[in-house]
Amino acid sequence: MKARKDSVVPVVGALAVAVLFTGGCSSAHGTSLSGDPSESATGVSESPSPSPTPSLTPPYPTGASGCHDNTGWTTEESRDWVRLGVDTPKENYGGDGLRVVSLPGYNGPLCRKITVQVEFWKLVYGVANGADGERLSNGARPAYYFDIRRVKRVELHADASVERKIALPASLYATDRSPCEGALLSITVGKPLTSKELPEEVEVGGEGSVWRGATVDFRSQRVADYELSEPSAPRVCSPDGKPTADPADVPTPGSQPTDLYPTDLYPTDLYPRPDHSFDIDDVLRSPTP
Repeated sequence: MKARKDSVVPVVGALAVAVLFTGGCSSAHGTSLSGDPSESATGVSESPSPSPTPSLTPPYPTGASGCHDNTGWTTEESRDWVRLGVDTPKENYGGDGLRVVSLPGYNGPLCRKITVQVEFWKLVYGVANGADGERLSNGARPAYYFDIRRVKRVELHADASVERKIALPASLYATDRSPCEGALLSITVGKPLTSKELPEEVEVGGEGSVWRGATVDFRSQRVADYELSEPSAPRVCSPDGKPTADPADVPTPGSQPTDLYPTDLYPTDLYPRPDHSFDIDDVLRSPTP
């Protein structure tokens, strides 16, 4: 398994090996402390014994039972363990599924299985209307909204004793999916994510990490990993998430600004580039008294 991720992994303490050198400590006049005559200076000295070879303790060493005791682990410890053992599609290089790896000593196996939720979410993006009901075209930063719905959920009881592979939902990751649709994969410890734990905002076209893409801020500390597949052209989407134009005919916002200070005489929706989208359900939800 490759060394990975931008996320934090448990710190593994390497055993510090102290090499102790022993030798005869002599007193004056050529007499050793033990009272025996010292060897002649012309004598052949004994070769020093080889130094012990340092060894590293594996992150999750197995005991006599053949498993790593995880009794009493906290949610954070379980989450960090899951983060080590799961390869998302991009990390799996093939991009054809999610893989749960098994590397004895590195991730177990564990004595007690951990419940893991693998959930696939469909994101439908739309561009917000202006106050007058028209698409924003005065150079103001447009707001993207998204609707999020679960498409597939797989519950695992993982201990790293065997490798597992979970296929991607074909329709959600289809190459010809709507330019307004994105996909979000989440890997969570324990129960499935609730609506209150889902992200309120998702970056649009952000740099993110080399694996995950744009940043997704879940409202839960139980999420061990995630991967976002962004919509290909949210700029062409109507407020209800339907494409209104050919993406090839509409430049990416910010890519070709026609005027750094646009006015009503020179409208443009190309600058500045939007960088966040907001959960439409959170926006429309009535405030809690």
